[in-house]
Amino acid sequence: MMDWTDRHCRFFHRQLTSRALLYTEMVVADAVIHGARERLLGFDAAEHPVALQLGGSNPGKLAEAARIGEAIGYDEINLNVGCPSDRVQSGAFGACLMKVPDLVADCVAAMKAAVAIPVTVKCRIGVDEQDPEPALDTLADGVFEACADALWVHARKAWLEGLSPKENRDIPPLDYGRVYRLKARKRNEFIGINGGIQSIEEARAHLDHVDGAMLGRAAYHTPGILAGVDTAFYGVKSDAFDFAAVIDAMAEYAAHHIEQGGRLGHVTRHMVGLFHGLPGARRYRQILSTDATRPGAGPDVLKTAFAAVEFGGAAAEAA
Repeated sequence: MMDWTDRHCRFFHRQLTSRALLYTEMVVADAVIHGARERLLGFDAAEHPVALQLGGSNPGKLAEAARIGEAIGYDEINLNVGCPSDRVQSGAFGACLMKVPDLVADCVAAMKAAVAIPVTVKCRIGVDEQDPEPALDTLADGVFEACADALWVHARKAWLEGLSPKENRDIPPLDYGRVYRLKARKRNEFIGINGGIQSIEEARAHLDHVDGAMLGRAAYHTPGILAGVDTAFYGVKSDAFDFAAVIDAMAEYAAHHIEQGGRLGHVTRHMVGLFHGLPGARRYRQILSTDATRPGAGPDVLKTAFAAVEFGGAAAEAA
């Protein structure tokens, strides 16, 4: 989710679910240590619980980056061992680390020794010509021996040669059964699943076999599905979801961002798919894609876009 789940996206998603764990985009350990921390790591207190996802392969640097993340206030540190992007491959981390499970375990051990908050790992079922059966088992055994608190598995291989990062999200076939088998073998460890999950119903079905379900692109492109998470998974009783309150909160947030020198489009680009499938959603998208990106655009544009959406035949109203 690099370049997607920035702080504006996470604040928006938190308006839709108060309980789900949110993840940052992957930040390289060297950038955490030497870069502009407020720009890279800053977040709003409303985002809690939120995990910092790190990229890297040097145990010492990852430990230092984890310490920084904990000090800033993140609730969890996650090591990315699944991203197949060109930037990751050139740096020999991300999905490349599937080939060196002992190093992954060393990284986890170093981070666990450095922080008191949970340290987790996100991986693929294998890379390139690896057999997913021994490859995933070996990685899982190593990270849990190093006391990882959870392993999240994207149920696809990553092909580092021959497929682009975009193709790696779709072309390798999903193998949910492989993740289920890992959980059956690791009954006392937290195993979560990721990859191709499109709805709350699909996520719920996975929970018959594993401990958690992670939504990525579906949550980003059709974020309205997050409005049902708290009721479906956390037992929060709710009447009809108050989307007008979400728009009000985001308009206030956008106004503050603009006051700080930002632009409306930095915020609204994450909100384009909110009303997917509803009457008026196309007009809503058009307004956010055009008017919200113009220089000087203010939060009133967001409310104008919302007014185009119809709920049960009636146009939406924002306070």
